[in-house]
Amino acid sequence: MMVQAQTQPLTFEEFLASYPEDGGVYELINGEVVAVNPTGKHEEVVAFIVAELNFEIRRLGLSYLRPRTCTLKPAAPNTGYKPDIAVLRKDALATEPRWASASTILQGSSVPLVVEVVSTNWRDDYDHKRADYEAMGIPEYWIVDYLGQGGRRYLGVPKQPTVTLCKWVEGEYQTQQLRQGDRLISPTFSELQLNVSQILSAGVEPN
Repeated sequence: MMVQAQTQPLTFEEFLASYPEDGGVYELINGEVVAVNPTGKHEEVVAFIVAELNFEIRRLGLSYLRPRTCTLKPAAPNTGYKPDIAVLRKDALATEPRWASASTILQGSSVPLVVEVVSTNWRDDYDHKRADYEAMGIPEYWIVDYLGQGGRRYLGVPKQPTVTLCKWVEGEYQTQQLRQGDRLISPTFSELQLNVSQILSAGVEPN
């Protein structure tokens, strides 16, 4: 949804300079400012994953930062994303020229893991973001589709809740579809004990 009428696409610099200060979350996609309006269930899934990752970071003493929010700037022009979850390498932040001033990441190598929880704009998560995160070289990308909203070309028939695990190998993502009962084996968090059923049930209404 557009935040305001635009006569021409915004550049990324204009987006940062004019970011709305109304407490909302916005992304820039092909020059268009798009409001991110997550549902309560979406936020429950995000909160569950964040808690699990933060626990692993603390337990193992990993030099990772899990910021409340940040912007990822891919090479695609007039584009900037606010991922649901990003894990950053603390030692890489000093080499990120826009981190200190705008909490913006330009280098995929600074981001071991990014997670997007699918909402109604599933095409962004499966198409635009997957292509852009792949081009940035982000090693690991989860697409958490807890309601099975993605297209049939991604989820098959019948569609069902799925976590798509994308691993960056030799310049491109290799994908694995995980469903109820499968264990999610993360290259970034190799000791993570996480079953896909736990993730999916975090966003499902109780019976």
